[in-house]
Amino acid sequence: MAVTMQDPVATSVAVRVRLDIAYDGTDFTGWARQPGLRTVQGVLEESLSKVLREPIQLTVAGRTDAGVHAEGQVAHFDTTALPDCDKLLHRLARFLPKDVRVTGIRPAPPEFDARFSAIRRHYAYRLTTAPYGAPPLLARSVVACRPGVDLDAMREASRKLLGLHDFAAFCRRREGATTVRELQRFEWVATPIGGPGVDRPGSEPEAAMLTAYVSADAFCWSMVRSLVGAVLAVGEGRRTPEWVESLLGQRERSSAVTVAPAHGLSLIGVDYPADADLAARNAETREMRTIPAADGCCGG
Repeated sequence: MAVTMQDPVATSVAVRVRLDIAYDGTDFTGWARQPGLRTVQGVLEESLSKVLREPIQLTVAGRTDAGVHAEGQVAHFDTTALPDCDKLLHRLARFLPKDVRVTGIRPAPPEFDARFSAIRRHYAYRLTTAPYGAPPLLARSVVACRPGVDLDAMREASRKLLGLHDFAAFCRRREGATTVRELQRFEWVATPIGGPGVDRPGSEPEAAMLTAYVSADAFCWSMVRSLVGAVLAVGEGRRTPEWVESLLGQRERSSAVTVAPAHGLSLIGVDYPADADLAARNAETREMRTIPAADGCCGG
């Protein structure tokens, strides 16, 4: 149902709007606006500014890297008056290029912040063990890996990483940023190519899709792809689950961890608290995370 509010002439109070977004990251140089480069933020802001006839700046839940996709990205912007959300959604469907879609538009409370209000982010990383590689229609979003990987060993290694840890070994460090995160889910699901229940006569049993579902309160730069790369090394027999666990003791990025290719990764969802808890969540997110230390010692 369409949503309308005050006449824009009658008020200058900013109104906050939430966007739900999906995109194929193949032909974008990541989310963040960069001069002279095609980025998701740049394309969306340009389109929104033209349609709404005012400068629009987006704040996003997760700044994806070049080649990374999104199915459940979230962003917000402030405007002088709330637009007709249904009408704006249809206009953007005609205005935007085919590799980026705004899938939902709705008013948001002033305290809502797409980045700082988030309590959890969900990613999926997709691999295939098909001996012929990724099917052509999936080649932009699925990475081919060696057939016959040890899925049980990969699951064991993934479980060892769950919880609140310093993931410095898996992150590209940024000055002044913490690498402490709470990894809440790291699960591998195997399905036939094309998805469950698809009738594929004559298909090879080993032609499987392996999807890693990875959820955390937040992720640092390249963390998901590094986690997948480390666990995949276990599945291929090059490392052990114990080696993956030992990486949690390192305080610098490990050169032994291979970063998985960008195009297998997709941001599939972001969770937010109830409206009444948004302000408290914003304040909590801005605090520097540390590991609670035993015996009263300081966290690191």
